Amino acid sequence: MRITIIGAGFAGSVLATELARIAPTGVDLCLVGNADGFGRGVAYGEARPEHLLNVRAREMGATADQPAEFARWLNLTRRAEDSFLPRLVYGEYLYSRLQSAAQVSLAGFSQVQQEAVAVEREGDAFRVLLADGADFLTDRVVLAVGALPPQRLQGVGPRLLVDPAYIAWPWQKNLRGEDALARVPAQARVLVIGTGLTMADTVVTLLRRGHQGPITAISRRGLLPRPHLAEPSPPIALPPTVLHALNSGDVRQLLRALRSLAPIVPDWRSLVDALRPFLQGYWRGLADVQRGRFLRHLRPYWEVVRHRLPPSVHEELEQLRGEGRLVVRAARLLRARRGEEAVEVVLRERGQAHALAEQYDVLMRATGLDTDIERTSHPLVGQLRDAGLVSPDPFGLGLRANERFEALDRHGAPVRGLYCIGPLLRGQLWEIIAVPELRVAARELAQQLLRAPAASVRVQREGALPRGARALRAGAR
Repeated sequence: MRITIIGAGFAGSVLATELARIAPTGVDLCLVGNADGFGRGVAYGEARPEHLLNVRAREMGATADQPAEFARWLNLTRRAEDSFLPRLVYGEYLYSRLQSAAQVSLAGFSQVQQEAVAVEREGDAFRVLLADGADFLTDRVVLAVGALPPQRLQGVGPRLLVDPAYIAWPWQKNLRGEDALARVPAQARVLVIGTGLTMADTVVTLLRRGHQGPITAISRRGLLPRPHLAEPSPPIALPPTVLHALNSGDVRQLLRALRSLAPIVPDWRSLVDALRPFLQGYWRGLADVQRGRFLRHLRPYWEVVRHRLPPSVHEELEQLRGEGRLVVRAARLLRARRGEEAVEVVLRERGQAHALAEQYDVLMRATGLDTDIERTSHPLVGQLRDAGLVSPDPFGLGLRANERFEALDRHGAPVRGLYCIGPLLRGQLWEIIAVPELRVAARELAQQLLRAPAASVRVQREGALPRGARALRAGAR
């Protein structure tokens, strides 16, 4: 049986590592992903040295039964285990464990550093088409593509879209390997769309490069991620009132229970962390009307307490705000165009009837995670959607899937052999973008894949991997 994983970021590499360790002889594994950040992903492979993990090192192990594996891999002291380390270091850890698993695996293990641009059904198997024109057959496909490319900002004029003053993605690189932030002048007036973790990374990088100009960041509510404490808070157990509310299938009831509990817990972070093991089951039990209510009214507030900043980054942002060099506003971009001397924008601040006309030197999008497959420009996801092999979640949270991680087609039927892991499952699980949830899902999916029926004869007979993939397999073994 051949299993192909498309996407070599965290979810794909951890799933490949799990499979490599437990798959028997006769199973052929293939990990397909872009060369940049292969085995590490964008978050950990293409980060800059100043970008820190937003989870303590002792909790970042890539296997559920060894959460401290990352800290042990670095041979950290007890005090250092509670620190927030550079994401680049974590990328090296992921790549190292992937290669170690490949070397000892009983299964065949190919690593193809190419973009997969299409997956087509062919009998009981799938044909995977690569960006270099090669293709091969496989029995099982797992979509582990991570977050989708950011969509075009509404209201941005056509001239500005192709102008250097507009940066659609801060970490995008040109042909010379320079990222987009390298062309921002030191004194530029910068408007950032987004006030979350991506904005924080962007501001920190601009500062490391000597930026002196004013930075304005906007989002509809103007909320900044809350910080971790320097010392971790003690864990707590949820009381019966909250557990009952988690089983109620009602957002308001859970909110009431949490509000009554929040004033008496030592630290609200412990309460948020105690909720996490229950949230996938809670989300599954919510009707669409309840999910819609949460997304409309509570999602922004949940995001800022759930996805927190390292203390040092939070302190740096607060210092900038105190100096007036960083301004965070609750506002919405209505229009942006390339003027004669600057980027001319029209903003409407939250709660105001009138709009404001302002000028900036650079407009930058830093809105973070996108999982809307209906409007994505991702070539593979778009092809699968148009072919009807995947179907969008009604709230734009990814694709529909069942409890076995199988994608559902446009008619709602499971596509046998086509699976998904990672952020595109937010519609089914909500909490599926961070290490603790992803490492559990990777182990469950690995076991599910190996329980699948035997390989199709056709794949065994004519499904040879591309020449480059065979060379990489030989090197990995």
